[in-house]
Amino acid sequence: MTPIISATELASESAGPRPPVLLDVRWQLGGPPGRPAYEAGHLPGAVYVDLDSELAGPPGAGGRHPLPEVAAFGAVMRRAGVSGSTPVVAYDGGQGWAAARAWWLLRWTGHEDVRVLDGGLAAWDGPLTTDIPAPEPGDFTPVPGALPLLDADGAAALARTGLLLDARAAERYRGDVEPIDRVGGHIPGAVSAPTTENVTPGATTFLPAGELAAHFKRLGASDAAEVGVYCGSGVSGAHEVLALEIAGVRAALYAGSWSEWSSDPTRPVATGPDPDAS
Repeated sequence: MTPIISATELASESAGPRPPVLLDVRWQLGGPPGRPAYEAGHLPGAVYVDLDSELAGPPGAGGRHPLPEVAAFGAVMRRAGVSGSTPVVAYDGGQGWAAARAWWLLRWTGHEDVRVLDGGLAAWDGPLTTDIPAPEPGDFTPVPGALPLLDADGAAALARTGLLLDARAAERYRGDVEPIDRVGGHIPGAVSAPTTENVTPGATTFLPAGELAAHFKRLGASDAAEVGVYCGSGVSGAHEVLALEIAGVRAALYAGSWSEWSSDPTRPVATGPDPDAS
């Protein structure tokens, strides 16, 4: 199953006999909050899920967006109407990062039928509503481990033995700027792979699968290579994992990402351009 769905396909499935549960995960780094935008208009039947408080745990030593406590995440999903047998579609304002985080968490905890609306709300040309739904509670029980997950040590090892992709902007990878975390730079051995390279120029829809596969192959992904991804705090990294999934490459996510890595002054930091960049 492809992990993304077009707006046309979503409209058809929503009108069919087995409509998906819709999760509105609008969020922007640094705000504003997504809830007011949701209340001003959302896809019919969509339930709002807050990334900062429901798709992440409290910030701390594990990073700015550590994984949520599994039982708490399961309760949020059941409240949204998610069951183990129901399809789920997540969407955000168009960037795709937040929707990909919801997709990754559901897939990591064992849900097998989860997709992201390609292009987000901006791609939807159907009706919107201000009605707040009250879905019947679902029965989803999260069981972690269905997707690979890295910790700091695992990310460091993978940068030496496989392919570790840094999904942040290239200037943050190089250490030219660091607007959020303690120090700029990247995990030694990681390869720069900004999420902006996963989408159509000037748009927020993913590149076709073949183009993504060629892109990641140029970066070093192959059938024999173990692949991992990190970003600033585990959000845009999920978007990269999703892009790799579209390309047919299973990748691990380092959820703590740079916000966790850089918080420990004993961990090494590399700066400058990717040595393999042409």
